[in-house]
Amino acid sequence: MLFVRLIVGFHLMWGTQDNLLSWARMLEFRDFLSAAGVPYPLFAAQLSVYAQFLCGLLFVIGLIIRPAALVMIINFIAALIIAHRTGGYEPAAPALMMLFSSIAFLIHGAGRASLDHFRTTRTERHVGAPARLDENGGSMISVYGH
Repeated sequence: MLFVRLIVGFHLMWGTQDNLLSWARMLEFRDFLSAAGVPYPLFAAQLSVYAQFLCGLLFVIGLIIRPAALVMIINFIAALIIAHRTGGYEPAAPALMMLFSSIAFLIHGAGRASLDHFRTTRTERHVGAPARLDENGGSMISVYGH
């Protein structure tokens, strides 16, 4: 999953950085959404751009990947409906790849080389630690001292 996360996350960040760095590019996206009949096109453009960039970053580092994947599933279903209803497979292919990789992340998670895996195993070590009696013979504490 690491290599898929890296390329998908990088692509999401690379594909939106121009809108983040240039207000004119953001307004072009707004105009595109407006022409497609999307309500509140400036809000929708900013929401999509910021969501893609942030989720791309989360994919790269493997943090809270399932919620990020759900956001991207919604985003790319909307993109397919708004921008790729016609034109066939080729122009829709990047959006389809983002959609299906996000579905894979939702189902399988981030994998072992991720902050999600680190957080989960760290929590399991503390929560699942064997317990022992303290020096008074009464209360239970873990062998890790927590």
